[in-house]
Amino acid sequence: MFKLDDTLVIDFLAESLDQLESVESDLLALEILGAAADEEQVNRVFRAVHSIKGGAGFFSLVKIGELAHRSEDVLGLIRSRKLVPTPACVQVLLHAVDRLSDMLHSPKESNQADIAEIVAELAVLLNPLPDPMKPGSVAPTAIAPESARHLRILLVEDDFACRFLLQSFLCRYGECHIAVNGREAVDAFRASLKLGQPYDLICMDIMMPEMDGLEAVHQIRSMEESHGIRSTHGVKIIMTTTVDAVSEVFKCFNELCDAYLVKPIDLGQLLNQMRSCQLIG
Repeated sequence: MFKLDDTLVIDFLAESLDQLESVESDLLALEILGAAADEEQVNRVFRAVHSIKGGAGFFSLVKIGELAHRSEDVLGLIRSRKLVPTPACVQVLLHAVDRLSDMLHSPKESNQADIAEIVAELAVLLNPLPDPMKPGSVAPTAIAPESARHLRILLVEDDFACRFLLQSFLCRYGECHIAVNGREAVDAFRASLKLGQPYDLICMDIMMPEMDGLEAVHQIRSMEESHGIRSTHGVKIIMTTTVDAVSEVFKCFNELCDAYLVKPIDLGQLLNQMRSCQLIG
């Protein structure tokens, strides 16, 4: 859909490179402070890498997206205090940032880039080898997504035709609730948390009356944080938008949405996004 010399792509690349400069500074500080690092500092790095991952996916910059995704997973463990940011750990992340910067400077060649070495270094942080000196020590195993999982889904869409299409398709995967604007979505999400029945998936339109999708995502992620739920373990949010409003998508990635779909909705792409988010097998 987009060429790498389109203005929107150029803007994404320039913004991503600016973000990486800030990320590098924050990581260097993190290397010194270790476990005593400021949580907001870690969150800034996480959001920046998440945003790069999302934009890379949007423009089919596959290797950039993959490396950003692996880096985000490591940062997610640090945010959740499941991984201590030792100097060695931070050095791996700095290596990943350098590689991302190289690929963003040469986007046309990025999909042929060799990222195997740095991906392997990140994988060690994500799946550390068992300590042979510790009795009963075993390596962690990945948890496979449930193939027949019954999802709780919130559809936030003010256009009836789009809402009907999504509801007709998604009802086979679980229970679907409807909101026609961002304010209703925030209220529905708040109620789901109070009931102890949080949503698994939100399909969120960006351009809506009363409260747009960007503000709704911001408030939903803030609610999760206040309940001790990190975005990596929270509801999966897929944004929907028209091509004309696609620049708004990147603002949503900064607010930690998980994916996007351009209208008219392609149900095959929606299914792929649900698989990517590990909502279905």
